[in-house]
Amino acid sequence: MKVVIEGAGEVGSHLAKLLRAEGHSITVIDSDPERLAHLSVYADVETVEGSASSLRILEQAGAGTADLYIAVFPFVPQEVNLLGAIFAKKLGAKRVVARVSDEEMLRGDSRRLLREAGIDHVLYPERIAADEIVDALANNLSGDNMDFAHGKLKISVFRLDENSSLTDLRLSEFVAMNTPEELQKFRIIALSRSDSTIIPKLDTRFRFGDLVFTISKDDGEECLRRFFGENRILTHSAMIMGGTPTAEMLARSLDAQGMRVKLIDKDKERCIELSERLPDSILVVNGDGRNSDFLLEESIGEYDTFIALTGRDESNILSCVAAERLGIASSIAAVENIEYIKLAEEMGVDQVINRKLITASRILKHTLSSKARFVKYMAGTDAEIMEYFVEVGCPITRGPLKEVSFPENAIVGGVIRGGEVEIAVGDTQIQPGDRVVVFSMGASVKAVDRLFR
Repeated sequence: MKVVIEGAGEVGSHLAKLLRAEGHSITVIDSDPERLAHLSVYADVETVEGSASSLRILEQAGAGTADLYIAVFPFVPQEVNLLGAIFAKKLGAKRVVARVSDEEMLRGDSRRLLREAGIDHVLYPERIAADEIVDALANNLSGDNMDFAHGKLKISVFRLDENSSLTDLRLSEFVAMNTPEELQKFRIIALSRSDSTIIPKLDTRFRFGDLVFTISKDDGEECLRRFFGENRILTHSAMIMGGTPTAEMLARSLDAQGMRVKLIDKDKERCIELSERLPDSILVVNGDGRNSDFLLEESIGEYDTFIALTGRDESNILSCVAAERLGIASSIAAVENIEYIKLAEEMGVDQVINRKLITASRILKHTLSSKARFVKYMAGTDAEIMEYFVEVGCPITRGPLKEVSFPENAIVGGVIRGGEVEIAVGDTQIQPGDRVVVFSMGASVKAVDRLFR
């Protein structure tokens, strides 16, 4: 697929590297030669220096023949991205996606007008991040987890600590500790260790500090809790640190769901603005959430979760660590530097939100077949979770999974068939009409996608 990306900022550069690693042809447009030079060091992509509002530059980049045009130019009014996307569509780009910075652009009339202008999809990373947190809290999840089929099938993430009974066991030994009936309820699908993600074999050993990715039926959670403990926390109240747009949207959403919300920011003027914009039921407090004494004064122990959403990764991570030590049940931190994600998890942050990853997940879906219903990059891994709808004739239906040439660095975790779910094993036969949950390393995504075309 030919992809043209407008903007070599953090989001654009991250997308360029991810999509290039998956074998797509990538061209990046940016007016800043330093950003382009920096990107060229880390990714084998074509670069074009200039403004995306110039038809000459768009033609030079091949926007008119692009399968996908992504407008994510950084630090500019949203009109710049919208104009570039509209021009690319008029030149012949098959599909265009534009980043916006105004929630109004996501609403009915605005979205309809943008679609009529040729923009297929708009992205507001701050809104996406807020929605991601809302979903996690609504499902009482701690960690980077997700539900399918209204909770009948769940992917959960657990960390092996020093007290874990699984440390140094082989996967085969773990399997032997469960009955055949229990093994039909859950499966371990991946391990994240240091800087690598592993699809485990029977002789793979668990190590201290591993992140263990599991898939389970709703009645398989009891089996998992025997080994990993509880990872679900009821959330009725939240303390949010930071007055960012994401924090504002999150506070509004949680308040609408009946949660008790307190929002803290150290900028007095921003606090005044937020107190005027947000519902009266949301308490806005001026103060430094990095200060443990201040958090105690604000009764942090009376809240179920602490969410750090300032613009500084270090502050978010350290504040969550402090909140955990003060007795908070769960913590969530916005971490934009991908290299800090594992650090945050190792320091005890329950869930990390990275706008680049979740935005990339939304865009990746546009590079896959129409059968891909859902895509999500998993924080702390090199992998994606994908949900596919299976139609008649898909190669995946030609035999049991053990007879299908499935990519080595990917695994089918579960199958949703009608109102029932099952954990996938080698004898599982995928059928038309099924929804299939797949865990895949980035380099195998295209090969997986071909099996569902």
